[in-house]
Formats: sequence, C-alpha cells, structure tokens
Amino acid sequence: MLVEIAAANAAFAVIKEAIQNSGELVSAGKAIAEWFDAKSSLQKKVEEKPYDQRSDLEEFFALEQLKQQQEELKQMMIYQGRPGLWDDWLRFQADAKRKRDAEARRLILEEQAKKEADKQAIITIAATLGGILAASLLIWFTVHVIQNRGI
Repeated sequence: MLVEIAAANAAFAVIKEAIQNSGELVSAGKAIAEWFDAKSSLQKKVEEKPYDQRSDLEEFFALEQLKQQQEELKQMMIYQGRPGLWDDWLRFQADAKRKRDAEARRLILEEQAKKEADKQAIITIAATLGGILAASLLIWFTVHVIQNRGI
C-alpha cells in the first residue's frame, strides 16, 4: 500500500510542477495517468485486503489524501483546461474502468474454461487407462482360464 501512495504522491508532484512550469495540463498527461493508476491500485488493494490485516486509520488517511489531490486536480482541469475537460475526463475514466473490468472478467472466464478443459482431459485419460486396464484384465483372465481348463 505504501508503494501505491508513494507513486500517487510522486505523480501528483509531477502534475503540479508541469502545470506550474507550462500552465498546460497537456504537458502533465502521463503523470495524470500514473496518478489515476496508482489511485485505482490503492483502492483495489484496500478493498481486497482481509479486514484483520488492515490499518483502518492508515487507509483512511491515504484515501483522504487521494481525495484531496483529486479535488485539486479537478480544480486545475476546470480552471486551467478547456471547458468540459473534467466531465470528459470522468467519462473517459468510466469507459476505461468498464474496459478493464470486462478484460478482467474475460481473463477469469478464460482461466475457468482452461481449468474445465484440463479437468475433462484428466477424466478422459483416466477413463481410457481404466478401459485399457479392464481389457487387459479380461484378456489375462480369459487366457488363464483357457490354460487351466486345457482347451
């Protein structure tokens, strides 16, 4: 979690410096993307971590800091960007999240399909070996019965 906080803080510092130096948000595009990636990663880690391993206070303040940075970024986009930039950014983020979620679901489904195919392959192999074993025992039994009866 500290890695994500550090990444978000570093990216936000680059955003602020780029805007102060050039006055344009476009020059901070990469840093903005890195900041939102770090924010998403941190939120995902907080949600996925078992409760007994959490430090509620640390998580609260980390997320609070990200909220403050997001509000500051919002103000920068509103007042230093083109009209509607913040709303466009929110739509872009929502679309990107939908795409990431769809990709994650696709990967999970692929993994489940692979596991099912592996399971079916194991069942097929086991059934084949069982059939071979049964046929071998039948042949062996038949040969021994014929030899014992002297036919």
